[in-house]
Amino acid sequence: MAVRPDYYATLGVDKKASAEEIKKAYRKLARQYHPDRNPDDKTAEERFKELSQAYDVLGDPEKRKQYDSGSGPFATGAGGFGGFQNFEFDASSMGDILSNLFGAGRGRRTRARPERGQDLQVEVQISFEQAISGAQISLSVPMRGLCDTCHGTGAKPGTTPKVCPHCEGRGIETQGQGMFSISQPCSRCGGSGTVIETPCPTCRGTGAVRTVKRYKVNIPPGVKEGSRIRVAGKGEPGERGGPAGDLYVVTHVGASPIFKRRGEHLEVEVPLTIPEALKGAEVTVPTLNGTKTLRVKPGTKHGTVQRLRGEGPPKLASGTPPKRGDIHYRFVIDVPEKLTPEQQEAVEALSKVMNGNPRARLFSGAFSEAGES
Repeated sequence: MAVRPDYYATLGVDKKASAEEIKKAYRKLARQYHPDRNPDDKTAEERFKELSQAYDVLGDPEKRKQYDSGSGPFATGAGGFGGFQNFEFDASSMGDILSNLFGAGRGRRTRARPERGQDLQVEVQISFEQAISGAQISLSVPMRGLCDTCHGTGAKPGTTPKVCPHCEGRGIETQGQGMFSISQPCSRCGGSGTVIETPCPTCRGTGAVRTVKRYKVNIPPGVKEGSRIRVAGKGEPGERGGPAGDLYVVTHVGASPIFKRRGEHLEVEVPLTIPEALKGAEVTVPTLNGTKTLRVKPGTKHGTVQRLRGEGPPKLASGTPPKRGDIHYRFVIDVPEKLTPEQQEAVEALSKVMNGNPRARLFSGAFSEAGES
């Protein structure tokens, strides 16, 4: 009569150990004696078999219950001890255990699943006005598309793909390697589970051809240089029934002779004459929707900025109607390169009455600090 193995002692746990404690103990010992870490070590191999056998029983609540009570296949006299005197290590079933415990990915593999199509990206040139107001543009997108002759099956019309005779449609093949069996995609069908005996003459069995798709794409108002617009489902078609990828449209915006983009706002340079800057004035400035009048205060300096709130470009994804940025008007003093005799006379008369030195404050502080030191 075979001796009853003590699985609790094998795993080094108490008989009252919880399922989590048993699992933790097994994980620790399985790592230590795993054949991958102990190549050509028969002792470690046997120890790993014992650990696997013990966990196969104690890791299963129903088997553990029968083992503890000595009933069922674990009853004494039932072929020695539950038939385990002829225990054989099943690498494929252990692969599932290891996969669950360690995430090792040794579990059985299924045939190739549907795959999502590739995303595509195209770049488009649009005008400044189109970027501000939005537009609908036409695109020609080169891509990999389904073959119209075989409708993506890869088989010649009138024929169909056959179940792969090598893997019998499972999409995997298993090879023995020592005490383990290793599963990998079928070398005949590549994991699809089917083979094409008579390929489509158009796509040569691939189910796909290079084609050009034409789309009309809406460019939303407010896009900038380098904005990336996603068009869902307009990328390459998926494989084996998988969903299509997405199309991304990247915008390149032409320059405006008047408006300069500054983040969410626009900037306009507004020239002022010297008298306008000195006396003040009302000047007409461009907007995105016509013109407006700005009041220039007397004594306006070069580089002074006035802002029109909410008159700038739309902000993307800001609701309906969209929020808008501002327009910043930067005043610059326009100094003529040459003066007429009348202008020269006027400037000399002005210099006589405005003869102060605006640079004096640059030196008064500097000299006083030097004297104190």
